[in-house]
Amino acid sequence: MKVVVVGYGMAGARLVGELTGHGAVELTVLGAERHRAYNRIQLANLVAGRTAEEQLALVERTGRGVALRLGVTATAIDRTGRTVSTSDGSAVPYDRLVLATGSRPLLPPVKGLVDDDGGYPERLAAFRTLDDCRRIVGLAGRSRSALVLGGGLLGLEASRGLAARGLRVTVLHAVGHLMERQLDPAASEVLASTLDTLGVHVELDVTTVAVESYPDRVDAVLADGRRLTAEMFVVACGVRPETALAERAGLAVQRGIVVDDRLRTSDPRIFAIGDCAQHNGVVSGLVAPAWSQARVVADVLTGRRPLARYRPRPPMTRLKAAGIDLATMGDSTHVNGDPVTYTDPTRGTYAKLVVRDNRLAGAIMLGDNPTVGTVIQLFDRGGPLPADLRSLLLGRSLGADAPGAEASPALMPEAAVVCQCNTVTKGDLVRSWRTGERTLATTGCGGCRDAVEGIVTWLSTVEGAS
Repeated sequence: MKVVVVGYGMAGARLVGELTGHGAVELTVLGAERHRAYNRIQLANLVAGRTAEEQLALVERTGRGVALRLGVTATAIDRTGRTVSTSDGSAVPYDRLVLATGSRPLLPPVKGLVDDDGGYPERLAAFRTLDDCRRIVGLAGRSRSALVLGGGLLGLEASRGLAARGLRVTVLHAVGHLMERQLDPAASEVLASTLDTLGVHVELDVTTVAVESYPDRVDAVLADGRRLTAEMFVVACGVRPETALAERAGLAVQRGIVVDDRLRTSDPRIFAIGDCAQHNGVVSGLVAPAWSQARVVADVLTGRRPLARYRPRPPMTRLKAAGIDLATMGDSTHVNGDPVTYTDPTRGTYAKLVVRDNRLAGAIMLGDNPTVGTVIQLFDRGGPLPADLRSLLLGRSLGADAPGAEASPALMPEAAVVCQCNTVTKGDLVRSWRTGERTLATTGCGGCRDAVEGIVTWLSTVEGAS
């Protein structure tokens, strides 16, 4: 069976790894970027100078039977003839086609943001790809200040990376509080204060109407008449699903490419996964769902589990940068339940639990709180909450009723998910320790690294060196 994968980002690369070595599959992969697949989540660390480019490489396998064509873009799909036309003039035949086209930067209608040819002026850059980050790092090397357009997750990651290089950074955000999809105003206030101590100033509820570029600086013109100046300007206003190829092919597209539970599009021979896919009205944009979707498509295509279905897990977002530790999950902003909160602005700590039927429907955990792992486990497993929630909010034990799920790995259930990106459980890690089989824990956002290291330390103590 000829399978063509369009897109070699984190979703496409995971699918290639899942399909590699399966004798019945002849695989062709089209990657628009000229690089091998890399960990996009770690790009902020590259900007900050804490990660080298070679450390971004993904661990996905690409073995025999895989034709990997980098720097080649899919330009059209002939659904009748079952071929994909490419930018190099070739036509690639397929029996099954998987679209993993990802997303593109969202560019707001700001005058001067892009040149007439669609490129960026000299001192401007987007924050999305490895090439974008190379441009940002180059600009940062000859700049002392930066303006970042966007106060969502991407914008804050870019801002912290630039501040870590010693630049004075100002974030321009059109909404009244930061990360409005994940945070409430109270959490945003604490986060903005923390950012300020780290060299990132935040301007909220401001509209940027124009960007004026000069050889030595960039001016941002605001709707209130102010003009802010910096030596570089980064656009990080979020992303939009890349659906143009699917639209030209006549596939059903709404916000993303519409797929069913098996990730099939309106054409049953064509699948879509990752940032470009819309399942049950939702475009995820996160790595864990993308990797889960890749696994389902691989199971369907290879016949391992031909009736496999994608079942999304409740969303969880981590922002873990130098000086900031933030986890949000579930219904954290549009509250359908009873919110319980604790704020300590002097410590940069904010905790919010949304309780519904004695279960955790959502949470915001900002700052240094040792119970964040326990909160994630309670949310993931849907287990009953302790009677006294203060132990979770304050990050310290308040008696016998306090949760102890992460006091020792020995007390953690085998089914507890440790690596959210790859759905790796404690039981998977224990089996890996005993058998030597590899798991993919820590290869996504890296937020599980401390927990994995704790389990490894515990295993080395109770079972000896492996």
